Amino acid sequence: MIDQWGRTIDYLRISVTDRCNLRCKYCMPDKDISFMQKKELLTKDEICRIAKLASDIGIKKVRITGGEPLIRKDTTDIIKDIKSLKNIKEVCLTTNGIFLNSYLDKLIDSGIDAINVSLDTLKEDKYRDITGGGDIMPVLNSINKCIEKGIKVKLNAVIIKDFNDKEILDFIKFAEEKNIEFRFIEMMPLGAGKKFETITVDEIKKLIEENRKLIPYKSSPKNNGPAVYYKTEEGKGTIGFISPISHTFCGNCNRIRLTADGFLKQCLHFKKGEDLKKLMRQGITDEELTNVIKECCYSKPEQHAFQSENQDSEKRFMYQIGG
Repeated sequence: MIDQWGRTIDYLRISVTDRCNLRCKYCMPDKDISFMQKKELLTKDEICRIAKLASDIGIKKVRITGGEPLIRKDTTDIIKDIKSLKNIKEVCLTTNGIFLNSYLDKLIDSGIDAINVSLDTLKEDKYRDITGGGDIMPVLNSINKCIEKGIKVKLNAVIIKDFNDKEILDFIKFAEEKNIEFRFIEMMPLGAGKKFETITVDEIKKLIEENRKLIPYKSSPKNNGPAVYYKTEEGKGTIGFISPISHTFCGNCNRIRLTADGFLKQCLHFKKGEDLKKLMRQGITDEELTNVIKECCYSKPEQHAFQSENQDSEKRFMYQIGG
């Protein structure tokens, strides 16, 4: 699929639930948290129908997100069905890692290609604080099990001023010790994230380079996102930087997002898109639904506008959209 700006759209992020076992401070509000009822969520068959039609017109990679996707009992079945589609080259999962150890064998059996784990600190007390009471040990155990099983695992940390900015070198050491990929991400000013002061990728790199040498490694393959990668002089592990705010990468955006309640979002920042669940439950045909998906992708905005909020800006929190 090609959008109106000439970009190839081949990456679909699917949120299977808005529910989560954690209460991360930049993802959820302090109080009055409400979750969707089961009838509001897309069913497994509805998710797979959208994935099938999207794959027929150009989607090659699918990422399963939440909330916490492993809260949903049929997530591994959804992954298996999507992975079986002939045009899908890669199916990945983003998780907080708490339940990952228990589900890893099922995920492997489903054909999962890679797993991203959110890990904003390596300290137990800070983890409890930022996650609203979470235990870091199951996460670390899950990471170790992924490595043992040979599953490609990436760790993502949102760097927040005066919270985890002093751990940046610890994150790098962790990546080197485990010989895995660790990515630093700028905070998105969306929902609860607006309350936190992010640190730009340039600031992070400057801090690292005061202590360690960064050697350009590679840029992420086009269908895997906007990360830029480096190695340290140790040569083990990989350090990635994702800068959605300071270095806007919208010009190469290749993704669309499906929320847990079936809304196809064109852009994380804007609330525009199409309510596919409503259309499906009204009896839309596959041909008609395919055309809706095509038109939604074609009409993607040129870039986000997080620096200038307007009436079309997304008002929902990250857990309600899909990370």
